[in-house]
Amino acid sequence: MLPRLLNLDTALLTPRTVVRRFREGDGEALYNLMQDNYSRLNDHFPKTLQAANTMSNAELLVRRWLAQWHLQEGFSLGIWLNETAALIGMVRVFHIDWDIPKAELLYWLDKEHTQLGLMTECLGAVLPFAFEQLAIEKLSLRTAMDNVPSQRLARKCGFRREGDLRADFRKMSGELIDTMLFGLTRSEFLGTSA
Repeated sequence: MLPRLLNLDTALLTPRTVVRRFREGDGEALYNLMQDNYSRLNDHFPKTLQAANTMSNAELLVRRWLAQWHLQEGFSLGIWLNETAALIGMVRVFHIDWDIPKAELLYWLDKEHTQLGLMTECLGAVLPFAFEQLAIEKLSLRTAMDNVPSQRLARKCGFRREGDLRADFRKMSGELIDTMLFGLTRSEFLGTSA
């Protein structure tokens, strides 16, 4: 564990949201949000859906994410609307390799809150958290080949397409699909030369 990471920000403020670390008791909100978005999430986040398939399992998942935060193994944040304090999505920095250091980014929003610029706003807070506070050197993200909105968002946030990964992800149906890999380095994000 890295002592410099003991005092990380646990809440990132944007004009319309609070992107904050999950807390004990957030399992119910996570479960309800995932159930409301089940058909959208089922092909893209099958493992998370399975892990949060009941309210009590969702609470266990939240507590696992909280433990990972404290152990510096992953950083899972819920996206909460300022106006209503409702959970509307999440962002995760996970699969961290501290030797580089590099990590993977994952994100999704509630179906009622897409196409409003909210995720762009949230990533505008999460990327500085990853590159400045965590000092990650490279973030990567994968999208399904047909997930054009996520690819557009990645590019808008500075990520560059690095390649295609064949038979890289298994949907809940069992079908293997190809994914598109994007990457963003710390020097690119900070506007410095490597």
